[in-house]
Amino acid sequence: MHVRPRVVAALALVALLAAAASALWLVREGGNSEHQEEGVVLHILTRHDATTLMIAREAFLSSTFAREAGVTDVVFIKPNPALWKDTIDRLGYLDVAWGGGPTAHNILADDGYLLPIEDEVVLTEASSIPDSVGGMPLKRFDSRGRLLWVATSMSSFGIIVNEPMLEEYGLPSPRLWEDLASPELAKLLPKPAVAFSRSTQSGSHTRIYQIILQKFGWDRGWVVLTGIAANGRPYGGSVEALSALEAGEVPIAIGIDFYGYTAQIERPGVRYVVPYNESIVGGDPVSLLRTCRNREAALAFIRWILSVDGQKIWLDRRVNRLPVRTEVFDTPEGRERPDLKAAQEMILGNVGIRFNETRARATYFATAYYFDAVLCDPHDALVSAWSAMVKALGSGRISREEFEELWWELGRPISWEENGTVLTFTEEYAASVNRRMRDDPTFASKMTSIWREAAQRRYEEIAARLSGG
Repeated sequence: MHVRPRVVAALALVALLAAAASALWLVREGGNSEHQEEGVVLHILTRHDATTLMIAREAFLSSTFAREAGVTDVVFIKPNPALWKDTIDRLGYLDVAWGGGPTAHNILADDGYLLPIEDEVVLTEASSIPDSVGGMPLKRFDSRGRLLWVATSMSSFGIIVNEPMLEEYGLPSPRLWEDLASPELAKLLPKPAVAFSRSTQSGSHTRIYQIILQKFGWDRGWVVLTGIAANGRPYGGSVEALSALEAGEVPIAIGIDFYGYTAQIERPGVRYVVPYNESIVGGDPVSLLRTCRNREAALAFIRWILSVDGQKIWLDRRVNRLPVRTEVFDTPEGRERPDLKAAQEMILGNVGIRFNETRARATYFATAYYFDAVLCDPHDALVSAWSAMVKALGSGRISREEFEELWWELGRPISWEENGTVLTFTEEYAASVNRRMRDDPTFASKMTSIWREAAQRRYEEIAARLSGG
């Protein structure tokens, strides 16, 4: 189905307004007026899920860290990462940013939204955390060596599989990212085999797309992503993608590790797989915002989440995240989670790819918009073309070599003409328009329309070529 550009642009605007409204709703509903009169209300910008926030709020408010700083309530504000800067500017009183991945915090740091953390207690706690793991930073410092953010948990990124469903459909169990793009999985079509999220709706899934682009190289990476998208179905976010697997809509989903660990606990037959030497260990930061109104209260939260007691929230069986303080596994609570300890040791031994965070940040917004415009909006046309290719291969109408050539044509970065010049969505082009895609809605709408329509034409042409052959 071809989606009209104006309709898509209108829907995108509605989504952004809804996200902004959601942020304000959380501010209004999250606070307690009695607490606001009696003590300090801490306002935290976050991307953590509701369960984690509920557990963290209760644990922090009952801690000596909160009591000594006079914190009597915590309000979490949870807009889309693309709206973080706008939300900070508009509200003007946010204290801490927590979660959302390194890219979100690095963007805030680059644009001057973070204050250096010079508190001795925080620095002492942070000294127990390595600066990096597997080449991936767990901290960021400014040019003067002052701490700007520090990870409070760490994660891997991988594949969540429902083994009984794979057996039922006679499909191989994936071990690597490229397995998700295999024409073998296309035997289920039009039923999708893989659940994935729209890039603008999930930071963790976008990180997976970035991993694939860096693992295989920019051009080949888009070809692999195209195969994955053709074998699957786009969902509104990472939670929705996991829910599709749990509901039996798909046998495979991509996801961040704690979704996989939780699914393993709750659903027999579900397993989380880290693609060997194809993933990364990512730190999930906390930082101090320049709009902070009560620095002591904000630092109290950072001290707490970095302390061994604060790190225990990740061990909760409703959360299942990996702490950055290994000492937490020596506590009574930690000894009850040998599975998480083993998972941490496994990912620390699976170094994976040499991931360049600077490159990822430089193309973050352009990549997200392009992914949605090319692989999600014209998804029906993509699946039709892919299905025609796979059927032609299976019937012997085309050779494997011809299939690979068509696959490259299907997924290679889009080219288009602008003012008499042919442009291509190279990594360099993506970096050149990245900030404009974030800050200029009119430009973003124009480019996504160009990319969407070019992709639609490409898919339809390939499908028509095979059907007429």
